[in-house]
Amino acid sequence: MRLDDLALLHVPGSIALHDDLLLVDVARPDLEADAYRGSLWRVPQDGPPVPFTHGDLDTAPRVSPDGAWVAFLRAKEGGRPQLHVMPAHGGEPRPITDLPLGAGAPVWAPDSRRIAFVARAPEEGRYGTEEGVDAAAEAPRRITGLSYRRDGVGFTFDRRSALFVVNALADIPQPVRLTDGPYDVDTPAWTPDGEHLLVSAPRDLDGDSLHTDLYAVPAAGGAPVLVVRGEGRASHPVALPGGEVLYLGTAFSGIHSVARNTGLYRAPLRTGGEPAAGTRMTEEESVDCEALEPVPVEDGVLVAVRTRGATELLLVPATAEDMPLEKLGRVLGERAAVSAFTAHGGRIVAVVSTPECPGEVVTPEGRLADFSGPLAGVRPLQEITAVAPDGYPVHGWLVLPEGEGPHPVLLNVHGGPFYHHGWGFFDETQVYAGAGYAVVLPNPRGSGGYGQAHGQAVIGAFGTVDVDDVLALLDAALERPECDAGRVGVMGGSYGGFMTSWLAAHHGERFRAAWSERAVNAWDSFAGSSDIGWFFADAYCGPDLEVQRAMSPLYHADKIDIPFAVVHSEEDWRCPVEQAQRMYVALRRNGVPAEFLLFPGEGHELTRSGRPRHRMQRFEAVLEWWSRHLS
Repeated sequence: MRLDDLALLHVPGSIALHDDLLLVDVARPDLEADAYRGSLWRVPQDGPPVPFTHGDLDTAPRVSPDGAWVAFLRAKEGGRPQLHVMPAHGGEPRPITDLPLGAGAPVWAPDSRRIAFVARAPEEGRYGTEEGVDAAAEAPRRITGLSYRRDGVGFTFDRRSALFVVNALADIPQPVRLTDGPYDVDTPAWTPDGEHLLVSAPRDLDGDSLHTDLYAVPAAGGAPVLVVRGEGRASHPVALPGGEVLYLGTAFSGIHSVARNTGLYRAPLRTGGEPAAGTRMTEEESVDCEALEPVPVEDGVLVAVRTRGATELLLVPATAEDMPLEKLGRVLGERAAVSAFTAHGGRIVAVVSTPECPGEVVTPEGRLADFSGPLAGVRPLQEITAVAPDGYPVHGWLVLPEGEGPHPVLLNVHGGPFYHHGWGFFDETQVYAGAGYAVVLPNPRGSGGYGQAHGQAVIGAFGTVDVDDVLALLDAALERPECDAGRVGVMGGSYGGFMTSWLAAHHGERFRAAWSERAVNAWDSFAGSSDIGWFFADAYCGPDLEVQRAMSPLYHADKIDIPFAVVHSEEDWRCPVEQAQRMYVALRRNGVPAEFLLFPGEGHELTRSGRPRHRMQRFEAVLEWWSRHLS
């Protein structure tokens, strides 16, 4: 894949299905406009897809239960996404919201008239709500909670995510706010009678709680009522006609929410003030569901599950309890990554990414549509395995460029750490392979998709077994004649940036140079500066500051002597820029040939959803760095 192929990545996102009407939103980077463009496409069963809308950026299609209307989000150039509605047979979309911070995805009521959605509601006098008062002139913020900011959003306590309902078919639609408190709500779902909306909200409506439960909010107005008390987090409810609710959840106590598998639950649904406890339908150790709404079908429930680098669409029997992974039926997604799915009238449709394709619309019977242009020189993923020094099995991938080699090698460590490299399309891997590098992609202990124990193995143990696993897989790759063991670089972002810094300090002799991006370098300051630091650092490292520092690459920076790139974004609130600044200054003071690349206006997700030009400029900088140090 070449750098200029970035513009060819037309990626399908959300899908909506009603009888023969299948809609998908497709987004693409526009390098000239430095923005993302996208529209809705109709995908027939027996022909090529055709455009359905023609906005600047149209997303999140939903078809009304009666099949007559389509609701979706439209963001005009430079504007916020607003809800629009149009006839399902085609026509001119009509805006039904005009909110200062935009609206969230639509959720149709059973009556096919009302739509629920969540939207951030700003405090008066903030975020442009007062004419002539810009951000720098606003009154000071009075912060009293721990959870007050979120990466990709900014401050949250003064623009809470609230629940709204609007009559989409009214002559003059007027959204009505249903929740108004110091907490966020999420993932709304209607009850079958249309009388209530189920939402996920923090326990006891305390905005600082890591636990979330399910609440019922009267559609006509009224206080939220607790309906399901979760074991940790509860979200993505689906109310069933028989008086039950399905939802996704995790189990934990206190702050110990990290590296927990997400399961499918069911519970009785009572909206009269008698909260229920859920039954976990999938086994906690082996089944880890993606945060995608479960879809009931005739013979069970569809969920997307992470397993050994794939995200598969699996069928959970309706009466299952603690069912292990091996007993769930695969519907689709082998050696692929499911990112969206739905079902209607006995038909199942999903969006999947594969090593060769960033996104295609598929059914269990085969592919329906692929929207990306032909990518140059996409290279296959080769599974490789290794054994760590303690005998633990390690799994990952090797991507080789064209030619016999030996090729310079890039060890690329993923973020998380409870995430994974996998079978989905990864533009970074393809760009690096296209430039002549062999890329090693390990899933060490700490990664997701290999069982909960695998993910929790690094709690209190960063820089130990995870390092052993990464180096074991690297050694397995370097045994291949196509890989040049004398020209190896290490790189990664977030936790991968942490690992890059750690490896440079403790195993620097193995690498020519390092590229550490949006990294955690110092757990002690991360605890106070990160949006999740107030619980995440203690949950992974424990509360002892000396132990946290011992697990922090910054406090081992004096051991680094290889060329080192510190790469960060100015508005990263997940791993704030102070993490980069402290490491860069320490390296330069120690005489290390270090460089600091800082992207303005970007957050933690620069590499995936940052401005297209910044993504391109970052790729150019990466390739220039490795050309300099691995040639």
